[in-house]
Amino acid sequence: MILQPHQIEIIGYCAAFLTTIAFLPQAIQSWRTRDLSGISVGMYSLFTAGVGLWLIYGLIIEKWPLILANALTFALALSILVLKLRTASPK
Repeated sequence: MILQPHQIEIIGYCAAFLTTIAFLPQAIQSWRTRDLSGISVGMYSLFTAGVGLWLIYGLIIEKWPLILANALTFALALSILVLKLRTASPK
């Protein structure tokens, strides 16, 4: 199968949209309920750092599907991580 560059971009935008929108319900639920008991600080720290690196990678190679999806996902993940850290009870 041979795809044209614009077709490849469309696939990238679709993938970016789906993976980003899939993250939105978790973010909304976390903000509304403030119940982050099931959220792992370690996992969210690694996830947020990874998304940040994907964003940097997208910026370097100048690919808008990567940039847009990871900028939005980074903002959502970081907000949940910050909320988790602020509401975490000291041990």
